[in-house]
Amino acid sequence: MKSIAITAYGGPDVLQLEERPMPAPQAGEVLIKVAASGVNRPDVSQREGNYPPPAGISDLPGLEIAGEIVWGDLAHADNVWSLKAGDKVCALVAGGGYAEYCVAPIAQCLPAPQGLSLVEAAALPETYFTVWSNVFDRARLGLNEDGQPESLLVHGGTSGIGVAAIQIAHALGHRVFATAGSEEKCRATERLGAARGINYRTDDFAAVVKDLTHGRGVDVVLDIIGGDYIPRDIDCLAADGRLALVAVLGGTEAKVDLLKVLMRRLTISGNTLRARSIKFKQAIAQQLVEHVWPLSESGRIRPEIHASFGPGEAPEAHRLMESNQHIGKIVIDWSK
Repeated sequence: MKSIAITAYGGPDVLQLEERPMPAPQAGEVLIKVAASGVNRPDVSQREGNYPPPAGISDLPGLEIAGEIVWGDLAHADNVWSLKAGDKVCALVAGGGYAEYCVAPIAQCLPAPQGLSLVEAAALPETYFTVWSNVFDRARLGLNEDGQPESLLVHGGTSGIGVAAIQIAHALGHRVFATAGSEEKCRATERLGAARGINYRTDDFAAVVKDLTHGRGVDVVLDIIGGDYIPRDIDCLAADGRLALVAVLGGTEAKVDLLKVLMRRLTISGNTLRARSIKFKQAIAQQLVEHVWPLSESGRIRPEIHASFGPGEAPEAHRLMESNQHIGKIVIDWSK
């Protein structure tokens, strides 16, 4: 099979097409003929040598795919949707997604939502799993004590995670604010469902959020930046607010006023998905199919595909990711 390998740690040009043996599914796994592979920031980190795959996982990058099941352990108890050979699915994987064929735990395979192409479906798993796990499970975005939908601030509003968080939370009735680095991107977040896009280059997002909420703050902050955003996130939060940290693009250290955390009963959580157990990811998959798939199939949310590239154009896909010029997802289309 064709695959996109990391031939050495470094810049985008280290991504090269290679012939690899087709993987064979083990117990609880299926082989998927990949139609499209999502491109994500962790793929860039792996290419740079900063995010190695877990033990026993393919060294090929790629954390999300969509395609058709070829064969595998379809009789396994984790096949809760009775998937069969030929079914179109999208799947979260721990590696190996940049290839024509990929194995995936059947527990992490979801039926491709009706109405979406496989290129669109490939843009779902990594971001949707991340958003649901962190915003709705860990940070418990839901209804307040008065029965009203809580509010959410999303950093990186035009990233893959940001777009997914805005769309899902808005579709579920929550008031969403989002930060982005240009007026064009701010308007894009509003088109996607944010009540206000805040340009972090020209505005103090904490001050804007407090003003928009009449001094109260938001209930949940989803942060992919870290670093010096953390103390400002804390200033954005209402009493009993929750901060969900999922990446540290802006740095790994922050100075925090712990008295604010204590006095306002705040919760700060951090979480990455790649090394979590199959059982943990299966629980998220089931919640997505129950709560989010109907939103997709009704047309209330839809993945935002910024660009698709052929397998031989993987370096260009990574350059675009690193430029931060995209709005939504970048995908590798294996039909090109």
